[in-house]
Order: sequence, then C-alpha cells, then structure tokens
Amino acid sequence: MENDYQNQDRYDRAKKRVEEIKGFYENLTAYIVVNMGLLVINLLTSPDHLWFYWPMIGWGIGVAIHGMKVYNYLPFLGKDWEERKMKEFMDKENERKDLWK
Repeated sequence: MENDYQNQDRYDRAKKRVEEIKGFYENLTAYIVVNMGLLVINLLTSPDHLWFYWPMIGWGIGVAIHGMKVYNYLPFLGKDWEERKMKEFMDKENERKDLWK
C-alpha cells in the first residue's frame, strides 16, 4: 500500500516538473514569435527609430529568470533555498515552544 502512495507521489512530482518545463517552453515560444512580430512592425513603420528591443529586453529578462527557476539555476529562489528557509522557520518555532515550557 505504501509503495502505491510513493509511486503516486513520484508521479505527481514528475507531472508537476513536466508542466513547469512545458510552461517555460510556451513562454519562450511566445517571446520569440511576439518579438519577431514587433521587429517586423518596427522595421515597416519606423525603420529610422528602432524601439523593438525595449520590450525584447524586458521580456527577455523575465524569460531568463523563468528558465533559471525551472532548471534550478537560481540559488536564492531554488528548492534548496525553500527547504533551508522552511527548516529555519521550523527551528525558530521549536525554540519558542521550548522557551515557554
């Protein structure tokens, strides 16, 4: 019985991970398509004033952070950080409980 729960838990975690990766690729695809469209619009309407790179830079930073989060390259927002913070809060809570005993 416990093995079924462990398998279900692993399946759920794997499914969540796949959805996170899929979301990143969808974001990246939209980024590329929209920015190519903005480039074309910019070059057709005002080729002497290039503005397309401003939204490209802003959204690009967001896509890069999204990718780093999905692939665990953000040391300050990754799983390890979350687990350390949770442990820190739990330890503080235990210290407070021990203080009032």
